[in-house]
Amino acid sequence: FIKSGSVLGFLIYFSTMKKKSLFLALAAGTLLSCQHTPEVAWVSTTFDEPWVTQPAVPVSETGKEADIVIDPANTRQTIDGFGTCFNELGWVSLNKLDASVRDSILNEMFTPGVGANFTICRMPVAANDFAVDWYSYNETAGDFEMKDFSIDHDRQTLIPFIQAALRYQPDLKIWASPWCPPSWMKYNKHYAGLSTMKMARLLKERLKDGESTYMTRVVDNGLPEDKEGKEGTDMFIQEDAYLKAYALYFSKFIDAYRQEGIDIFAVMPQNEFNSAQIFPSCCWTAKGLANFVGKYLGPAMAEKNVEVMFGTMERANRALVDTILQDKDCARFVKGVGFQWAGKDALPKVQAKYPDIKLYQTEQECGNGKNDWKGAAHSWDLMKHYLKNGVSVYEYWNTSLMEGGISRWGWAQNSLVVVDENGKSFRYTPEYYIMKHVSHYVLPGAKRIETSGSYEDVLAFVNTDNSIVVVIGNAEPTDKVVSFQINGIVYSPTLKANSVNTFKL
Repeated sequence: FIKSGSVLGFLIYFSTMKKKSLFLALAAGTLLSCQHTPEVAWVSTTFDEPWVTQPAVPVSETGKEADIVIDPANTRQTIDGFGTCFNELGWVSLNKLDASVRDSILNEMFTPGVGANFTICRMPVAANDFAVDWYSYNETAGDFEMKDFSIDHDRQTLIPFIQAALRYQPDLKIWASPWCPPSWMKYNKHYAGLSTMKMARLLKERLKDGESTYMTRVVDNGLPEDKEGKEGTDMFIQEDAYLKAYALYFSKFIDAYRQEGIDIFAVMPQNEFNSAQIFPSCCWTAKGLANFVGKYLGPAMAEKNVEVMFGTMERANRALVDTILQDKDCARFVKGVGFQWAGKDALPKVQAKYPDIKLYQTEQECGNGKNDWKGAAHSWDLMKHYLKNGVSVYEYWNTSLMEGGISRWGWAQNSLVVVDENGKSFRYTPEYYIMKHVSHYVLPGAKRIETSGSYEDVLAFVNTDNSIVVVIGNAEPTDKVVSFQINGIVYSPTLKANSVNTFKL
């Protein structure tokens, strides 16, 4: 048309090309829109409505200032995983259920991609406070060669519990710590560190004053008050023969469990080493633990290719960690530090001083057996504190308990699963869903993203596949719009009152 000089032909050509250009522009815009506004999955949990899939997340108008700004390039620590603890009473309660029901719970917790995605868990070395009763692997006094060492007791509870979980997650990583050594290795020759007679008086005074208490009853442990332990002292006998035998005790534990098909990748030398308790416990000084790890436990575990971590730290005292990590013999074996309870308040200073050490959250605070939303909200606050202060591992405490959650020594605690008293039914607790809101989506190898903005009730992560996970809480009693910005796009969901929400894009 142009060559012929036809004006009409030129106008037709121009009109055709303009339409093509407009079509191409619209198509390109659509493609750009698809690229820059990814689909967002949203799940929410309230006490009455746990784990509810929500509709599409609304996008705000351009230029709106977001409450939370997420820059996927602004990353912090690598996440190794989430998990729980294998306690004897956990297996006892699960065994009240039909085998198929119990297996469905284990599938939900451990099978990759199904539910909680647990990948790293804790176990006790012999009895802890949620054991059926006190025991150790060798109560033969003076058996320094550990000839009578045996894990036969664990074949009733801990071993089948862990083996059942491994069937659903064969790559499950497990670490262990003792609550108490064999009683003959302690100065007081008893598993406990605190007399129940004293505890009974304390409870009576608290109840008289109208205070609440986590103890529902006092079980006589038979420890005289003049045999009690004390924080800042070593209850373990600080003699070469005992220390050497205790390192051998750990080694035999590792070997015995490997023969059961259970590989323990790491140990911590003592649970809550500052706390004398009415249940299995043993106070150590940090200096005593440094000596034990540096000269005995560390070399013994190195021979087994097992890592040693320091903990568990239950005091807000960074100096205790300094004692360990500044001891040359000890520090060369310590690969990480574990924190629980008041130890969380030492975590920021430890992270700042030792930025390259691996940090663990080793036990979530255990509640009062009510398993209510108040406990779940506290659990969410704990997760935020620990993860924002650099931990790579976050672990719950009691996997499962009977209704009421009462321990052998009378402490009522929360759990992820509650089994009714007749063993006919069970329920997942609000704290299970709080764990799942993070652990289901945040996979090993993910990195935490540092967020900015005026709203701080949030955690964010980027997985190795570049998917982004944002977990936001609304602690207010009314619904609330909370906006978050990622890659220039602002999303503005309305969060339900008293809820936790996960967004994945």
